[in-house]
Amino acid sequence: MDLRPAGPADAALIAELHAASWRRHYRGAFADSYLDGDVVAERRAVWSARLAAPGAGRTLLAEAGGELIGFIHIEADHDERWGSFIDNLHVRPDRQRSGVGRALMAGAAEAVEHRARYLWVLEQNVAAQGFYRALGGRCVEKAVVSPPGGVAGRLHGTPHKLRFVWP
Repeated sequence: MDLRPAGPADAALIAELHAASWRRHYRGAFADSYLDGDVVAERRAVWSARLAAPGAGRTLLAEAGGELIGFIHIEADHDERWGSFIDNLHVRPDRQRSGVGRALMAGAAEAVEHRARYLWVLEQNVAAQGFYRALGGRCVEKAVVSPPGGVAGRLHGTPHKLRFVWP
């Protein structure tokens, strides 16, 4: 496995993995109509803009055999109280529990020089919560999920998210 910084040319691959991960893990929290729609195109637009903007954080890719197997995006010093924000961490299902997520988290920690960091995880995603706890994260807050792109119809009901922090 190799880790490398993402660039604008990686937006489509990141969007595909991001959308596949949402479809797998966010069902029940996000509306089926949104997840079953063209979420790949919507994510591609988000990632294209994000990777084209200088200073918009850092995205680190994990690759094996020339294929994307995971990615993490972190924004240094995003929040005065909580520190750097891990905005996304997604690993292909067939590569989970193989060290990819751990390597990406370590790479992100190095990218922000081991400063405090945090992330939000869906309350229903207990597997991810277990992973974060195993890495020393602790849950400190529960809040209502913000809808993707600010469109309320993209949510199913009123799902909650949990803030995990690392010192």
